[in-house]
Amino acid sequence: MTTGQTANGAVAKNMRLIGHTDLGGYGNGGEGLALQKTKDGRRVLYIAHESAPMNFSVVDVSDPRSPSVLTQTELPHRDMRSNSLDAVGDVLAVAYQTSRRGASPAGLELFDISDPNNPKSISFLDRSGPHSRGVHCLWFVDGEYVHMSSGAPDFTPTAPQDDQFYQIIDVRNPSRPEEVGRWWLPGTREGDDVPPPVRHTAFDTGFRPHNTNVYPERPDRAYVGYIDGGVIIMDVSNLSQPQMISRLDYHPPLPGFTHTVLPLFERELLVVTDEATRPDGEDWPKMTWLLNASEETNPVMIGSLPLPSVETFAQYGGRFGSHNIHENQPLPTAFHSETLVFGAYFNAGVRVHDITDPYHPDEIGYYVPEAPPGSHAGATQMNDVYVDENRLIYAIDRIAGGLYILELTV
Repeated sequence: MTTGQTANGAVAKNMRLIGHTDLGGYGNGGEGLALQKTKDGRRVLYIAHESAPMNFSVVDVSDPRSPSVLTQTELPHRDMRSNSLDAVGDVLAVAYQTSRRGASPAGLELFDISDPNNPKSISFLDRSGPHSRGVHCLWFVDGEYVHMSSGAPDFTPTAPQDDQFYQIIDVRNPSRPEEVGRWWLPGTREGDDVPPPVRHTAFDTGFRPHNTNVYPERPDRAYVGYIDGGVIIMDVSNLSQPQMISRLDYHPPLPGFTHTVLPLFERELLVVTDEATRPDGEDWPKMTWLLNASEETNPVMIGSLPLPSVETFAQYGGRFGSHNIHENQPLPTAFHSETLVFGAYFNAGVRVHDITDPYHPDEIGYYVPEAPPGSHAGATQMNDVYVDENRLIYAIDRIAGGLYILELTV
């Protein structure tokens, strides 16, 4: 075991830095990482950005010790972001969300990335509207369907925060993406025959989906983090008519913002994150939870991953707590594990937990970079993490730090 401060000022345990780039001074990574293996054998990483001016960065990581930026694309204007993206083969899907409802462009864009140096737009699916901010997060792993959280021109929410809902987009013809299914939590749309959900009093962040994950092991199921609505398992065997199987809502008393639901099919477990959205631990606890899903109509919380104390990390600046985890993307360039959970925890860096015993999970490694130059948070803000098939870890800072390529040494 190796623990302590590294030569570059980071604090680490059983992890080391392989490579780094500040992305040409645009180090504000969003929550979208996609790794492509090109026909000529290169390994290319696509990185969404948290805010303008950049849309996405394209980075050659063939030599992980020396990542190099190939190109960066810019957004149409500063009041939007391309927070989320995924790639399958030579098609990249990018989510566009505006900072104001009713602004445009907002929606989904598909790119041809057969030449990573020159991404070319294939099509754009407009999701703007009077109550819409467009697409916040998308899931695209099979080359056929994009599952996403988005507003729409014909959707009027009962509360402004509930403006996004689950949508299924057919992209088998990438030049003509088409919506084929949609679902929202009953009561969140004007005209529903049930009353709106009771608002959260402490932190009202909205009844809307974040991640909407569908895996080839269970193509008839979607695993949805519904922010203030909790964990939802959907039957999507009929894509045109998604149906809710179960919902576990544990907030209040906990403060909400269910983000990611990762199924571990062989073990009948779910790994669930609640995103920290406030600085200095104001919305603590924001944990990564473990659920027993052996009976999918009644998933039960059985524990959480250990994290360092909020008293310590709340003093460092910025957010502290769970956010994104590596999601076992069913792609040839992604690592898959039923026992290791890799997560981005804002100012607590990148942390790895072994859940071989889900009742006694063990933190086996972490890497906390020093505060990047130019970060207003005063601390690292690790935002997203992706693990490749060789178990190399790609992590991005939310504000200024850019891309960190890490290795787990145990």
